[in-house]
Amino acid sequence: QVQLVESGGGLVQPGGSLRVSCAASGSISSVNAMSWYRQAPGKERELVADISSGGRTNYQDSVKGRFTISRDNAKNTVYLQMNSLKSEDTAVYYCRIRTIYGTAYWGKGTRVTVSS
Repeated sequence: QVQLVESGGGLVQPGGSLRVSCAASGSISSVNAMSWYRQAPGKERELVADISSGGRTNYQDSVKGRFTISRDNAKNTVYLQMNSLKSEDTAVYYCRIRTIYGTAYWGKGTRVTVSS
């Protein structure tokens, strides 16, 4: 059974930084894209960033230049480094891993709160 476990969320002041991680455990093979989504209170879940198996990245416009997604294929782990955080970045952050067969797995989320 595959499980994704996010970690690294918390409370940070505006302008601060956080790094969230997502590690996959269990029998998972042929991982393709790895992504981070977020859902703010009262809003729909949205894609923040994703990274292909070859390392190509894609970002939502609002986080370009501030967030960096990376992955460790040997560990089936994806990271999101978040700098210059703003109050509007407050949300629950979810990771998603998709295999080459189209199967997608989701984590349960980690909360990020940006507030003074």
